[in-house]
Amino acid sequence: MTEKLYEQDAFLRDFEGAVLSCAQGKKGYDIVLDRTAFYPEGGGQPWDTGTLGGVEVLEVHSRDGEIVHTCGGPLEPGQTVSGSIHWERRFDLMQQHSGEHILSGLAHARWGCDNVGFHMGAELTTVDFNVELTQEDLVWLEGEANRYIWENHPIQITYPTREELSRITYRSKKEIDGQVRLVAFPGADWCACCGTHVNASGQVGLIKLLSVQKFRDGVRIELVCGGRAARYVNHILAQNTQVSRLLSAKAFETGAAVERLLAESEALKSQVMSLEDRRFAALAGERAGAGDVLLFEDGLSPDGLRRLCDAILHTCGGRCACFSGTDGQGYKYAMGLLEGDLREFNRSMTQALNGRGGGKPNFVQGSVQASRAEIEEFFS
Repeated sequence: MTEKLYEQDAFLRDFEGAVLSCAQGKKGYDIVLDRTAFYPEGGGQPWDTGTLGGVEVLEVHSRDGEIVHTCGGPLEPGQTVSGSIHWERRFDLMQQHSGEHILSGLAHARWGCDNVGFHMGAELTTVDFNVELTQEDLVWLEGEANRYIWENHPIQITYPTREELSRITYRSKKEIDGQVRLVAFPGADWCACCGTHVNASGQVGLIKLLSVQKFRDGVRIELVCGGRAARYVNHILAQNTQVSRLLSAKAFETGAAVERLLAESEALKSQVMSLEDRRFAALAGERAGAGDVLLFEDGLSPDGLRRLCDAILHTCGGRCACFSGTDGQGYKYAMGLLEGDLREFNRSMTQALNGRGGGKPNFVQGSVQASRAEIEEFFS
């Protein structure tokens, strides 16, 4: 059994341990020590990284009571080696894990919901609750969690006897055989947990809830804590500052400025569409009774191409093919035939002109990577 130093002191960064075994595995060398400060993956918390005897630690897992360090190189059994935890990563994970405890404990106390899923990713942490929560609930939860953090409660870790445990109400996702390790955030959470945590709630710094979505019978919440939360807020601030400058709006008025800009954009789009429709009607009138039509028109969107093709299709009396683009960037197209099937013709065209597209039997759209001359030659 490996002695788990991380359970005794989560802030231990450097230690020494004797190498009990070393065997080459699929991902590197699997090394077991008599004692370790490296936390193995488990309970939603990723493994620690760092070095052992100068060798990089790639992964850490718990197997049959032993902590197995998968390393980039071998270590000689019997020797004592120095281990060093990648502290920035470890402390970040401690902040995320502790923040989750506070959030889950407060949610359980207020709504009776259980944490049924927990994952710490490289950027975000997700927590799944088995009760649906409203936006108002989440505002309250975030506020209460941060109030608790700023009150800087000391965290307590205990190993109660079975008799003592029977008198304690605590959260646990499964039945635990043997000694139970209780992690207490007094006033917020009591939970059976083997992970690493901060010493006091103030070290979490900040909790920020980013999103919530329906998940099974409850919700999935995305959040960031501590340093991640600070980086997230700084990034959002930088983006808002840029928007503020571009729109000449005050920092707290960017939303209203964007709404005005969108309204102006919609008005301009409506004007452009009206002008396009007049142009399309004129082009359709010029080609009345012309039979098959091949037309190039600059600056059209896929929707504009569709509307142009539809307008001419109802006057020309044949097949209509409209293209918009440049020789360097390729061309978008819309093609129709009121009574007929264009699918085989469209397949031949896209094959010959390095394109792709499809649609209904009598109307297709897509793009080609060819020059105007090549398109004209194909249609000729």
